[in-house]
Amino acid sequence: MSDDRRHFLETLGAMTAGGLLTSAAVAGDPPALPDPARALRPSSADLGSLYVDVERLAAGRPYDYAFLGNRFRDVNEFKKTGREKLLELLLYRPEPAPLRAEVVERAERETHIREKVLFSTSPHFRVPGYVLIPRNLRGRAPAIVDLHSHGGMFLFGKEKVIDLGRNHAAMIDYQRRNYEGRPTATELVRRGYVVISIDAFMFGERRLIMDADLKHGWDRSRYSLDDVRVLNLACRSKETTLVKALTWAGLTWPGIVFWDDMRTVDYLVSRPEVDRERIGCVGVSMGGYRACFLAALDERIQAACVTGFMSTFRPMIQAHVDTHSWVHYVPGLQKYLDLPDVATMHAPKPLLVQQCTQDRLFPLAGMRTSVERIADGYAKAGAKDRFTGRFYDVPHVFNRAMQDDAIDWFDRHLRK
Repeated sequence: MSDDRRHFLETLGAMTAGGLLTSAAVAGDPPALPDPARALRPSSADLGSLYVDVERLAAGRPYDYAFLGNRFRDVNEFKKTGREKLLELLLYRPEPAPLRAEVVERAERETHIREKVLFSTSPHFRVPGYVLIPRNLRGRAPAIVDLHSHGGMFLFGKEKVIDLGRNHAAMIDYQRRNYEGRPTATELVRRGYVVISIDAFMFGERRLIMDADLKHGWDRSRYSLDDVRVLNLACRSKETTLVKALTWAGLTWPGIVFWDDMRTVDYLVSRPEVDRERIGCVGVSMGGYRACFLAALDERIQAACVTGFMSTFRPMIQAHVDTHSWVHYVPGLQKYLDLPDVATMHAPKPLLVQQCTQDRLFPLAGMRTSVERIADGYAKAGAKDRFTGRFYDVPHVFNRAMQDDAIDWFDRHLRK
């Protein structure tokens, strides 16, 4: 018997002999003293009864760096201060690393050339991506960083926005449900844009694989739809583990994602086909979230379209916490900036925000208020006509009508 177990049993015996632990307590009978009476009412909140406490803590707290407050009169001062604070909170600014880019595959399609590339975003990562180039391109073209969504689909990343010709059945279904069967990157290149999409950390070729799942192998083309379902659930269950591990490493998940997105712009401007003065970004859901932060952090983004990810934060506390991934939480951000403030950091450059009135990931009131605050921020920055906010009476999607509106908007701002 170990010393620890012997000590435990001796202590237990002493408590029993001294009357501190009765047979009734051991048997699980209720305590002798009842709890004070308390009325219990439904909260309709993700946090149950503790929502009241959190709401009380949040109430009245200012956003220290809000552009619509009195701290900043000049938009450039706001952007400089806000951007530095955001980078500080993200906890990931690795040492510079050469891109060391290489093309590992090349495919000729009817409307474009598709290259699979690898490049370094830091000393730690070689990131895979697809570059789509219009056929018969003459001169440098405008370019778009197409940022893939989450959607509970960890096994695929960059493939979500691209028609590869031979698509996994899971991607055919995903694109049908989220993009009305027309993935955005393929449509953008058909309309004359050079497009790049990479795998975000924990998605696609950068996904997590547990020891118990090694039997499925690495080649996703061999996965059945049931394999995809099982492996996605395994990844979903490990989001919290990833965040805990990165926290102990002194890092954040969104910090890695946003850094890789900025380095994607570094790679894009190195391409001979790209006009570095005409670069935009777009994405839906987590892709919209990434587009919002990329436009805020990187001055080279000349026009940004944020689709299906915009709200003020406070209204989301009650019933829109569990609807979001851990990648959507930047620790400490809400002391300084609300999400509309982050979006306004793109001012005075053109910004389009597309929202869905039937989107259950966000409170409608928060979505509407966010558009009003961005509009007010752009007006304060002297760029009122550079912001457009649109609502569509649809659920959380990026359908063809929304895509057409976004591409027409890019044409106006990147094809001058």
